[in-house]
Amino acid sequence: MTELLKGQVALVTGGTAGIGAAIAKQFAENGAFVAIVGTNEQRGQEVIAELKALPGCPGAQFFKANVSDPASIEAVIKSLLDEHKKLDILVNNAGITRDQLLMKMSEEDWDLVLDVNAKSCFLTCRAAIRAMLRAKKGKIINISSVVGMIGNSGQANYAASKAAMIGFTKAVAKEVAGRNIQVNCIAPGYIATAMTHVLTEEQKQSTLSHIPMGRMGTPQEVAHAALFLASSWSDYITGQVLTVDGGMVM
Repeated sequence: MTELLKGQVALVTGGTAGIGAAIAKQFAENGAFVAIVGTNEQRGQEVIAELKALPGCPGAQFFKANVSDPASIEAVIKSLLDEHKKLDILVNNAGITRDQLLMKMSEEDWDLVLDVNAKSCFLTCRAAIRAMLRAKKGKIINISSVVGMIGNSGQANYAASKAAMIGFTKAVAKEVAGRNIQVNCIAPGYIATAMTHVLTEEQKQSTLSHIPMGRMGTPQEVAHAALFLASSWSDYITGQVLTVDGGMVM
């Protein structure tokens, strides 16, 4: 354990499992108070219990909220600011898939994926940015995907949402750079999570054939990148997309 984030307050959306939970743990291990947002109360409380059990963890909190609902996310940010008077780190990790070929894709599945993945990024950043501007410091990390960079058959909605996050990141980074706020993206490749667990063995082998390192990544490896971008080590880095993909996108 280090104290890279000692005294800082972090918020991680989609923090109840997979990459989000790994990022929350990494931040807590490095001294940050960590709040996570999710829709599953049981999983959320389980993650909070794990965080609080870590040596030196200053505290953790779970918020059950719909990240695509403005009132819900504004209430989360307000609660954090009322209690801690600041928000140092924001990680937009919430994401879903509703895969289907374009000609069979429903408007409902298009809208849902865009709302949860991309609109939520806008809503959380809008709610959090004023406090960061006042403090003249902050780190925003948006978890996109290599699919947003190269596309993927059957994932037009997911690819569009993740590409939107990249463009959004670059625009906001330019807006707030002068106030010492860094806004960056992480674009994971194929990471061993529940989202990739549903792939058939044939799909997994096909995927691995496109990864020079020959394996899927782990949530912890994405969390290490997030820790770098959340810490002072990345103070002169903004508007960038850091791929964590085993060399899949070069």
